[in-house]
Amino acid sequence: MSCEKSVRILLVCLGNICRSPTAHGVLEHRLRAAGLDWVTVDSAGTAAYHQGNAPDARATAAAARRNVPLAHLRARQVVAADFETFDLILAMDAQNLADLRAQAPAGSLASVRLFMDFAKGLGTEVPDPYYGGAAGFEQVLDRVEAASDGLIGQLRSGAWQGAE
Repeated sequence: MSCEKSVRILLVCLGNICRSPTAHGVLEHRLRAAGLDWVTVDSAGTAAYHQGNAPDARATAAAARRNVPLAHLRARQVVAADFETFDLILAMDAQNLADLRAQAPAGSLASVRLFMDFAKGLGTEVPDPYYGGAAGFEQVLDRVEAASDGLIGQLRSGAWQGAE
């Protein structure tokens, strides 16, 4: 199935080495499996702490156990142009969302929301696993898989364009 207009999605966390690259890998993998080749995905961080680095080794290992590759991704910081390049910018938590909204240029057309808006009943945030153990990375995967599935359903129906 194809769409007249491509949809570009940016997934955002703080450092772009744990949550957002995991979400990037999972969503990209599931979009490919669903045949939604008109959707493109990228990820970034609100901060530049890890710019140019590969995802956290624990995130990469956890994702690999679910057959989702992350090692090819590299951290980058959100830039003003992202608000024009992407249609949908999805934050992992409320602080990321606030930071994105503060950074958004006036008149930006990008829809800026929480990623977990697409996974009702599982909470509003994808918790940061950076200072925790392996279970935190599994929880991130569980949540981003659920949110990815919900988003894919809305992409198919066009409902993703609804109010923030």
